[in-house]
Amino acid sequence: MIVERFTQNMINSGLFRLYIASGFFATSVFFVINAELFSPLEMILGVIGVTIALKGITNLMLSMIILLFSLDNKESEMDFKYQSERIDSLLNELQISSSTAKSSK
Repeated sequence: MIVERFTQNMINSGLFRLYIASGFFATSVFFVINAELFSPLEMILGVIGVTIALKGITNLMLSMIILLFSLDNKESEMDFKYQSERIDSLLNELQISSSTAKSSK
């Protein structure tokens, strides 16, 4: 669940889309500047190929980020939250039992 939320935040941040879009436009500018060296079909296939390659690299980067994402801190944080909630509930039970004991006297 933590990893899913993390990856969803990474995808929704738009960082990878920005990376792909900048690569697409950089390739387009490259082909426009060097238009005398390439035919239109080569330009189209080049832009499509580079965009697909950048999408693949983006997926590899996301996979590596997920793989290297450490859950040790999150596990201790979740354990701390669980223990603090449990202590709070025990304190509430103690207060309730002490107030009922006082009211019964």
